[in-house]
Amino acid sequence: MTYCVAMCVDEGLVFLSDTRTNAGVDHISTARKMSVFEQPGERVLVLLGAGNLSLTQAVLQALSEPAEAGKPTLWTASSMPEAARVVGDAVRRVYLREARALQEFGVDFNCAFILGGQIVASADSGAPSTPRLFMIYPAGNFIEASSVCPYFQIGESKYGKPIIDRVLIPSTPLDEAAKCALISMDSTLRSNLSVGLPLDLLVYEKDTLRVTRFVCVDQDNAYYQMIHRTWGEQLRQVFGAIPDPAWENSGDVPHQQRSRAPVVSQQDANDGVAGRGDVRPAQTLAQADAQKKQR
Repeated sequence: MTYCVAMCVDEGLVFLSDTRTNAGVDHISTARKMSVFEQPGERVLVLLGAGNLSLTQAVLQALSEPAEAGKPTLWTASSMPEAARVVGDAVRRVYLREARALQEFGVDFNCAFILGGQIVASADSGAPSTPRLFMIYPAGNFIEASSVCPYFQIGESKYGKPIIDRVLIPSTPLDEAAKCALISMDSTLRSNLSVGLPLDLLVYEKDTLRVTRFVCVDQDNAYYQMIHRTWGEQLRQVFGAIPDPAWENSGDVPHQQRSRAPVVSQQDANDGVAGRGDVRPAQTLAQADAQKKQR
């Protein structure tokens, strides 16, 4: 499994992915989930992939193959939506080639991508368009991030989602967004063994049209170790500062009366009569036994 997260804020874009691949406890390895398509001064595109590793790599291979004459590629797409369509078309080509064979072996066609970046609006103007962020589904269709939800996650997303929902807004400074992404990843690493170091972190500053901030984060990275240590300590401090529940006025407890269970006598069981039994309460049976002894 994997975890990838990308954020789109006013100052630019943040991309973060782990590198662990997992095909069982005896088959843990590493593979990069981030691919960068850069033509300095003209375009920067970043593609994150999650799901079946053979499928994500097949899509990357399809994107690197020569396109038919007149068809756009990631190097020639004139806009970010067109670049997202190029990735979606590649996903569909891989599906048509692989899905039926995978189904025969009981394997789902499972892959998803996040594409983000910035492209010069036109060769004449040289003016860059706005940085944009898209998520491409296994069917090849896609959606775009917005001011309401300025981020996307793929893979093991549930553990790292709460911090992003509480912190990230479009006006979040770029470095704070990167910090939020690292905390989100740290929370995921803490709770899921299928996600692991090293991490690929790319921070793209709006209108630079080149990669200027990229780092491979391993276990010896001082900043990540500080994040890992400080986040846990601060969480415990905040948790300890929250008052415990008060029970003085807890109200009436809604008690439920426990009904007496029916008792089946041994004699009825020996008779083998289905559905027959002595349904008198146990107290009544005890009184009957006492009466027999008195006689």
